[in-house]
Amino acid sequence: MKINNQAHPSALWRFSMSIAVLGTMSLSLLGPVFAADQVLDGIVIESSRTSQIGIADSANAGTVTQQQLEARTVYRPGETLEAVPGLIVSQHSGEGKANQYYLRGFNLDHGTDLRTTVDGMLVNQRSHAHGQGWTDLNFLIPELVTRLDYKKGPYYASEGDFSSAGSASVVYADKLEHRIASVGLGQNGYRRLMLADSPAFGYGNLLYALELFHNDGPFTHPDDYQKLNGVLRYSQGTKTNGFGISAMAYHGHWNATDQIAKRAVDAGTLGRFDAIDPTDGGLSHRYSLSADWHQMTEQGATNINAYVLHNKLDLFSNFTYFLENPVNGDQFNQRDRRTTTGFNASQALLTPIFGKESETTIGLQLQNDNIFNGLLSTVARQRFSTTREDHIVESSAGFYVENKTSWAEKFKTVVGIREDVYRFDVKSDNSANSGNVHSSIASPKLGMIFGPWSKTEYYLNIGAGFHSNDARGTTITVDPKNSAAPAARVPPLVRSKGLEVGARTEIIPGLQSSFSLYRLDFASELLFSGDAGTTQASRPSRRVGFEFNNYYKVTQWLTIDTDLAFARAHFRDPDPVGNRIPGAVEGVASVALALDHVGPYFGALQLRYFGPRPLIEDNSVRSNSTTTLNGRIGYKINRNMHVELEGYNLTNRQASAIDYYYPSRLSSEAAGASTLGVHFHPIESRSFRLTLVAAY
Repeated sequence: MKINNQAHPSALWRFSMSIAVLGTMSLSLLGPVFAADQVLDGIVIESSRTSQIGIADSANAGTVTQQQLEARTVYRPGETLEAVPGLIVSQHSGEGKANQYYLRGFNLDHGTDLRTTVDGMLVNQRSHAHGQGWTDLNFLIPELVTRLDYKKGPYYASEGDFSSAGSASVVYADKLEHRIASVGLGQNGYRRLMLADSPAFGYGNLLYALELFHNDGPFTHPDDYQKLNGVLRYSQGTKTNGFGISAMAYHGHWNATDQIAKRAVDAGTLGRFDAIDPTDGGLSHRYSLSADWHQMTEQGATNINAYVLHNKLDLFSNFTYFLENPVNGDQFNQRDRRTTTGFNASQALLTPIFGKESETTIGLQLQNDNIFNGLLSTVARQRFSTTREDHIVESSAGFYVENKTSWAEKFKTVVGIREDVYRFDVKSDNSANSGNVHSSIASPKLGMIFGPWSKTEYYLNIGAGFHSNDARGTTITVDPKNSAAPAARVPPLVRSKGLEVGARTEIIPGLQSSFSLYRLDFASELLFSGDAGTTQASRPSRRVGFEFNNYYKVTQWLTIDTDLAFARAHFRDPDPVGNRIPGAVEGVASVALALDHVGPYFGALQLRYFGPRPLIEDNSVRSNSTTTLNGRIGYKINRNMHVELEGYNLTNRQASAIDYYYPSRLSSEAAGASTLGVHFHPIESRSFRLTLVAAY
């Protein structure tokens, strides 16, 4: 592989043209400008997005409201997170598997460096059998989501492990405005039934929701994804003064058409939706019990939540087909069973400094994971050998202090410090890979906010963060596949450092815009190779990029949401192999239009651009871009009932959801052969879903 520091000019040109086209579309569709509270023909036009002027600590933080979320068309629950500007959610396997995430120059794999919580419970699973930070959102019920808060970069003292690229906090409802009954039918075996209500019970409300789901996808060997999902929550009071107790349960099982070799599709020996190993797939379950308590007084605010989670996953994959085992194939089984307990508490106090308004928050975050996982070789899901099995106990404590002070009418600071302490205890089936490791890391933060002037604020953010590495990599000494081969240990905690400048403006009535430039460095790109049972420590990295986000309430019935982002990811040390980070996302763009109050009709249209990415370090092999168009149209039968038709990939593009570049061997190829090439998972073909919703 030869080094090539320059991106392909054609790729950059295509992305630049895409930005220009999307920008032109957004400007041409804006039409006349109306003030947020201006009366037009007797109709008051109000923004449906909460203003962040005077609230946000940076240009990259925000809140997506329930109204905005309801206007989006999502194929899978995890795509709810695509409401975060610049975030792409993809899939390279069966629908029950955790999604693939891309943000700020990262291929985040299944969740590393994107900290995700649902009602205060951390979704990321550390030291997971398949990938560090595994984030499975298949248990999410979109109708229950009332708010999505997001932040990006290592600038927030309250955000710890996995948050260097960003964090997303999903908030469920305590009470529903109406009882909901939803029935959906569609192509490719899609069926969904969802029931939810929150009747009064005692001094509070008892919310319940039940979801039954099935989907095959367009694959030759159907996904046959089936899930049973439920929520039961009792609450009193509000999110600022009250308490709640929640129980959630999810069970799913599926077949998987993993990524396939492009060379076989090009040769005509394999269809785009064919499977090479039809026995791939998996099953998982998630059970949780959580409690939260909130109190706000004139002196400050107290927030406490505690939870216990039980997760189980059996995942069967085959990415190299017959490369390692020409007879039985290369399928492997990753098993992960864990119980996670967590406790989060914070106390915000008014602490005037020299007569200036000031607030100090003190927080404590505790987590313990009791994990049993393993890596097995299988044939058609039947075990025939064991690579490794481990019992891991991983414990952590995070303590932070953050101060916000208004030094002048137009100047505020946010100063924070965070200390995290970790303990890794690994008991492996090979005693040479067992051991105990302790580690700690301090993460200082600084933010400065200037303004507002003319409804415009400016921000400067500097901060340090980290992500934890897989516990097995901290104690390993020999290769699990070859005990005679030594294996190098990796550091348990990896430092990140970020710098960002940005601005947010509402100078044009009805239009909310933000722009940011950032740089993010990592001491090492650490990767746990789940199919090998080892952790690889790669090189130090740097990402530089920008984001430009716009939300415009044009009229009472039309909103436009336009987001553009670009990042360049490099390794920081010289190496003849090259300095580009494989799979790192570069250009991302989206334009979403939402219509409502058009008589009984409503609808949405969303264009998403997922730009090309380097697949190897010298940038000589790159993925193609993927552009999709989704939409929906609905009709309100009466005030309590509506019907909607959702369409996915409306232009029926034949593109990739994800691309990889690695060696593999097909059964038709010569024994001992190893072919290096592109492997991809296709986006779903055009399909439609019809849903009848009764809210009464």
